[in-house]
Amino acid sequence: MTSVVTGGAGYIGGHLVDHLIENGEDVISIDDYSFGSYVNEKAQNIKLDLRIAYPEIPKEAIIYHLAANPDVKTSMENIYDHFERDVKVTLNAMEMARKYDAKMVIFFSSSTVYGEGKIPTTELDEIKPISNYGLFKVLGEEILNFYARNYGIRGVSLRLANITGGRVSHGVVIDFIKKLRKNKEVLEILGNGKQRKSYLYITDLLSAVDVIVKYFKGLYDSFNIGNDDWVTVDEIARIVEEEMGLSPKHVYIDAGEGRGWKGDVRFVLLDISKIKSFGWLPKYSSAQAIRLAVRDILDKV
Repeated sequence: MTSVVTGGAGYIGGHLVDHLIENGEDVISIDDYSFGSYVNEKAQNIKLDLRIAYPEIPKEAIIYHLAANPDVKTSMENIYDHFERDVKVTLNAMEMARKYDAKMVIFFSSSTVYGEGKIPTTELDEIKPISNYGLFKVLGEEILNFYARNYGIRGVSLRLANITGGRVSHGVVIDFIKKLRKNKEVLEILGNGKQRKSYLYITDLLSAVDVIVKYFKGLYDSFNIGNDDWVTVDEIARIVEEEMGLSPKHVYIDAGEGRGWKGDVRFVLLDISKIKSFGWLPKYSSAQAIRLAVRDILDKV
């Protein structure tokens, strides 16, 4: 079986490439290295801008589509770049799937498609994004659904909560660590610190992907992938400070309504009953995932 990972040099993509190779898969990693530089020498690594073209791949491969601009914040500023990297790239990935008769496409979407919905949020709840990042993930899901209905390409959209741990390259954990390395006395926190979100450790995400591939038998569907609990930004700050042995003063930079930036979803807790019905459970809680992520980063210094 051949697995194709778009965005295989990125944070989640790189971990997925490693995981698939460890499971004995033949892996093709496609990336233009704009948002990551990770390379597993055991994979076939193709440097390619998927906005422009797609490569020839083996027939009946499973495609894991992660290629995108991963920064929610900049999606509100660099709209057209995000559109090209998030929507056009997805269209090209699905054309690649159609031309080479892909067995299945797994699209790594986001909980941002919901915006600020009811808590906890189910897959049947209203889709109402408040960021361009979320909007473009909705469009990506619709492209996948269209190709499933019209070309028979089986597809799954994974609506991810916040993923952390391992070689995490962006997000609140690494942001706090970088800030505290520059100034141990003061920690700048975006928002009011009361934002509350669900976090999932990277290995729990990989186990969820395995479960989807093994047990999903339909034509197209979407699944929430997250945790059963959540943590506040203030709680995350305390965990980082404990691991670094620091007690800084907190300074809050509120973008309005307690948000860290325009388009910041303040509360994220996904209902994960659907994937749990396949037998999957996260091993680590949100707080444990944060602590493990901090240790992963600090251990690499």
